[in-house]
Amino acid sequence: MPEALDATPYDALLLLSFGGPEGPDDVVPFLENVTRGRGIPKERLKEVGRHYFLFGGVSPINDQNRALLDALRKDFADHGVDLPVYWGNRNWAPYLTDTLREMVADGRRRILTLATSAYASYSGCRQYRENLADSLAALQAEGLELPKIDKLRHYFNHPGFLEPMIDGVLQSLADLPEDDRDGAHLAFTTHSIPTAAADTSGPVEDHGDGGAYVAQHLDAAELIAGAVRERTGIDHPWQLVYQSRSGATHIPWLEPDICDHLEERHAAGAPAIVMAPIGFVSDHMEVLYDLDTEAKAKGEELGLPLRRSATVGADPRFAAAIRDLVLERAAVERGQEVTPCALGALGPSHHLCPVGCCPARAPRPAAAGADSTYA
Repeated sequence: MPEALDATPYDALLLLSFGGPEGPDDVVPFLENVTRGRGIPKERLKEVGRHYFLFGGVSPINDQNRALLDALRKDFADHGVDLPVYWGNRNWAPYLTDTLREMVADGRRRILTLATSAYASYSGCRQYRENLADSLAALQAEGLELPKIDKLRHYFNHPGFLEPMIDGVLQSLADLPEDDRDGAHLAFTTHSIPTAAADTSGPVEDHGDGGAYVAQHLDAAELIAGAVRERTGIDHPWQLVYQSRSGATHIPWLEPDICDHLEERHAAGAPAIVMAPIGFVSDHMEVLYDLDTEAKAKGEELGLPLRRSATVGADPRFAAAIRDLVLERAAVERGQEVTPCALGALGPSHHLCPVGCCPARAPRPAAAGADSTYA
């Protein structure tokens, strides 16, 4: 194998995702998994699950992860990267613990993890590391030999993540009525999180208003908007906005909400808006409902032309980016000098989450970081 394609010391890649129901009977059990420990009554979960029932009780996220698995396996095979790819979820089958048990049975001992979240935050990074620790604890209780697990760095500013979204925005602009196209505004959307969680996202030195979570999204948005400007010759106004808020109303969350933003931009005279969900790897339920259903209805109510651009999904350029990140991390583990591929002002993220990075409200064991419970 050529040195540039050497994935050692790793012997497997784990695709780690959120999971989602695949039928009406799955919705409430899935939501019970998501909200375990919060004491939410089943009747309330049925109400929360109405978004899923509108789509037959099926979240698209699992099929989208299957497509990404296929894309990764094809890319690795086409480029001579000898690394099997497995898939495990936080909240639905295939469950993470079951997948890790399978990997151990297959003899995998050095596992690299790809989480389907490109940015720093508790729910997008630290919580996945806690999930890994929980699964390792379960395997340890079964007397199994534990693998060493690492996690790929954040990839929000990798060109293989950005280029598909740039193309998506350009295609959405081209799909607008010609009279509205040049004056269209861009709304870059991501999941709202509590401001307290945003402020403590990333390493300690990045903590502050919005923390790494907001800074990384702004960096990605600036890169995409800049590329659109270069390729069209038009400087479209843009803003980072939020969607999918949940939780108690008295707790401050990141704002503005996408629907409030649409009302404000319409009142200010924007002729059209392209919504670009840069905070999401695939077109899962929150994209389909919060943007394609709720925001679309708001646009129709206002008479405001809207388009929603695509997420990266299983784009071959994204699969190639993951290959690049895998080989980069493998070289680092072998002690080689590497030049990480990253665009924008922030540069490449850390390979190893430091102590104090994206802390939870209550300390919990985590894997794949400097504070790993499992070496």
